Amino acid sequence: MNRSMMTPAETTAPARARARAAAEREARLQHDATWRPAVVLGLGSLLLAGALYAGVGTGLARLAFPAQSDGSLLHDAQGTVRGSALLAQPFVGDGWFQTRPSAASHDPMAAAGSNMARSNPALAARVAEATAAVAAREGIPAAQVPADLVTQSGSGLDPDLSPAAVQVQVARVAHARGLSPAAVQALVDAQVQAPRWGLFGQPRINVMRLNQSVQAAAHAR
Repeated sequence: MNRSMMTPAETTAPARARARAAAEREARLQHDATWRPAVVLGLGSLLLAGALYAGVGTGLARLAFPAQSDGSLLHDAQGTVRGSALLAQPFVGDGWFQTRPSAASHDPMAAAGSNMARSNPALAARVAEATAAVAAREGIPAAQVPADLVTQSGSGLDPDLSPAAVQVQVARVAHARGLSPAAVQALVDAQVQAPRWGLFGQPRINVMRLNQSVQAAAHAR
């Protein structure tokens, strides 16, 4: 058809089609410009914060504090993991120093205290019963039983005892292990930890480490 003979509507139709196509391209470009930065930012954040940062932090921790970063694990002479210095665990038998009572039954997945108030009669009854049991076990008067041997820690997993709470157990452990009280006392004295930086906390003894040293001394006889 001769272009000069085209009607105005026929003349503007291609122009409108081109304009629509250009608008669609512009819309696609704007859509791409909207989601691409979000995807790139999300992936970049995941790699930097979720992988790179964690990897570098873990690597530096293992270099600077290899034992602590692994959980302060305790191994026997054969290299088998027997526990962690950070968590108390129950010991059965007179040849072991006993830890504090645990409201969580020494289960790390259920760490908690009893949440009993000091005015709770059930708490007073439990402490009185535990005091009588410890006094009978150690052969000492009930009045000499240290408080931390009959009270539960907030986590139920506290691995430390006061030197006084360990001291009342020396005679029993020494007799059961066939060691002299002086030898066991020396092991106890070697495990006393002073307050942190000489200011914070009280002297304490890690029962896990102490029992490990007692077992080693008994095997070395």
